[in-house]
Formats: sequence, structure tokens, C-alpha cells
Amino acid sequence: MNTHDILDALTGSDDAFLFARAHEMRRWIFGSDVYLRAIIEFSNVCDKQCRYCGLRAGNRHLNRYRMDSNAILESAALAVAQGAGTVVLQSGDDTAYSREQIGALIRAIKADHDVAVTLSLGDRGVDEYAHWRDCGADRCLIKLETTDPARYKDLRKGEDFTARLHRVEELRRLGFEVGSGVIAGLPGTTPMDALRDILFLTELDLDMIAVGPFVPNPDTPLASFPPGSVVLSQRMTALLRLLNPKANIPATSALDALHPGGRAQALARGCNVLMPSITPDELRGDYTIYPGKNADGLDRTGSLDSARRTIEAMGFVPSASKGFSPRRDHVG
Repeated sequence: MNTHDILDALTGSDDAFLFARAHEMRRWIFGSDVYLRAIIEFSNVCDKQCRYCGLRAGNRHLNRYRMDSNAILESAALAVAQGAGTVVLQSGDDTAYSREQIGALIRAIKADHDVAVTLSLGDRGVDEYAHWRDCGADRCLIKLETTDPARYKDLRKGEDFTARLHRVEELRRLGFEVGSGVIAGLPGTTPMDALRDILFLTELDLDMIAVGPFVPNPDTPLASFPPGSVVLSQRMTALLRLLNPKANIPATSALDALHPGGRAQALARGCNVLMPSITPDELRGDYTIYPGKNADGLDRTGSLDSARRTIEAMGFVPSASKGFSPRRDHVG
């Protein structure tokens, strides 16, 4: 596809054709499998001030929590018992958890269960990530949110886009599978921004690529802006599927936050991963990056049963595979 073709697709020239092509490509690479990856959101404490995120340090309306190691390990065991092939340890940028504590969690999960471990911990040091790789962690998620350096700096209160990209490359050098992604429909963006995001993410040669629509949070500086488009987000993931056939592409929870059933729909439009929350019931509602996060049918019960039923209803097979990307050979 050339840039003209991509831009035409982004503006809805033929959605039926685009989604059918993405679905065919997804089936060719992954068959009927949908990988289940259970997220443990173990802390909603964050030292960042990102203008779009409800976890931002300046949000005084959020009940903050931190799970202890035993609770995290109990959640991991529950996820594995319910058929997850990957456990995702996710938090805000919370340095209260030491390098050694995170490392011990990774070692314990890998010792007790035959699963992949993914880290989504933000801007921790490369030396910390190297230690966690040595402890057995398999993947890292480092979202960009936008590939426009000026918009990135504005959204993340002066942070440097180049530094974020450097971290992505360092994680790849350490041997991690690396995932990243963007937010579709951020305030002030156009289809040309979406085009740039798609081309930039493709150039990064990622193992996992995520796109979710912008969902305004009332406790952030972007509260008054309109939400992004579910269909634009789905167009972007469909195009990314065609340009990155072997990448794992999740149907993100933000789709359901704006349009119930949006995640299930995305599975038939090129996505091959679901990442439901397995965070304990009493905490899950406080991990509010955006309204509706963890409030839909896939996440409300702290169980993977609903996610499995959703996958089966769409004609796919829930997979307990670790689900490594077929883009390249991986260690572990």
C-alpha cells in the first residue's frame, strides 16, 4: 500500500474491503486463535503529569492503591488457572516498587507457571529493565501515544520524544519483545496524523502494536475535548495488520469504553489479542486511565470467562499460548 491508499482507507473510502482484507491477513498468520493476556494493574500511583491520563499525579479525585507482592502473585495464579498464556504486570510510573521487588515477582511467576511475563511499567531505567530481563521477563510495552514530537511533549508535560524512542530501542537490544502504540483521535489531530502514526509504527518493526481511541477523562486537562472515533481506531489497526502481518495487535479496552462491543468487533477486523483485567474487584475501578476502563463486560468480574465467551461468540478460539510474535525468533 502507498500513502495515498492508506489515507483513502483512513477516511473511509471502503471500510468493508479494508476490514475484510485485515481479517483475511489475520487468519492467514494466526488462524482462529486469540491470545488471552491477563493484566494485573498492581498500582495506580504515578509520578507523571500526562494531560490525557486519569492516573496523572495531579489528579486528587482518584483513590490511590498499591498491591503487595502476595496479592500480585495470587492474581497471577488466578489468571493462569483461567487460561491466560501471558501475565501483564502494569502500573503507573511508580518507583515505590524497587528493581529487586519487581524482579522477585517475575522470578516467582516464571517459577510457578509456564507463562510469558509482560511489563508495562513506564520510564524505569534501562538497568532495571536489564535486570528484569535476566529475571525472566519476556516482553515490554512502551506506548508512544503520538508520533508527533511536539504533541508528545505537550501531552506529557515537556518530556522528550527522542528519549522514549531510545528506550524502545534499548529494550529491543536487551532481547525483549517490544510493543508500542498510539491514541487515535487525540485533540487537534487529522487523518494525516493518523497516516504518520501508522508509517512510524511500521518503521519501528514492533512485535506488538496497539491503537485505541481517545477517551476524555473529566479529571484531566483534556476533559472538554470530544472523544476519538472507534471506527478510525479500527481502521488504523486494520491498516497496521496489513502493513505488519506478523505483529500481535490487541483489541483495546478503550474501544468498549466508547462503544460496547467495540473490542469484539475489532477481532473480526484484524486484531488477534485480548487483554482483560484480572485486577482484584475492589481495586479495578480505581485504575481509571479513562472513564469506562475496566467497567465493561470483559473486565467487570475479575475473570477471564467473559473474554473467552466473547472470543467464541466471534467465531475464534481462546488460546492459552504464550503468543510470541512470529516476526522473529525469541529466547525463552
